[in-house]
Amino acid sequence: MFMQLILKSIFIIFFSLCFSSNSFCEEIFYSLKKNKVNVRYGPGFEFEVKYVYNKKNLPVKEIDKKENFRRIIDLKNNSGWIHSSQLQRSNSIIATQDKILFKKPSKFSKPIAQIKKGRLLIVQKCENNWCKIKSEDFDGWVNTTDIWGSVNN
Repeated sequence: MFMQLILKSIFIIFFSLCFSSNSFCEEIFYSLKKNKVNVRYGPGFEFEVKYVYNKKNLPVKEIDKKENFRRIIDLKNNSGWIHSSQLQRSNSIIATQDKILFKKPSKFSKPIAQIKKGRLLIVQKCENNWCKIKSEDFDGWVNTTDIWGSVNN
């Protein structure tokens, strides 16, 4: 009985935090603004650079924040701190499986190209589980299954 009361209390607290503060439960994605972005060990310029990203528009997920720094994680589970000036609202996704690029947002539409797993795709707009994307020479629609990044554009 006592254990059930504790579990119910934990559930109620989690549920109320989740719906009273969207940032607690909502995944927040950003894209890198520049081709060279430093990732640091801690949330400040006094911390050493851990590694450097060299891929503009790479999507990253926020897992913590402190003042003007965001702790991020990427698709390969690399994490660190980036200054918020190096991040922009997410405009990209990465295919986590091979995908087909279609002319229209339907599996019955004409296929345009094959998108390989790991490919960075720039999102133009999304609707009904489909995103219109641009990738080098092609633009078209991909289904939002098996992707990493935000599709809330």
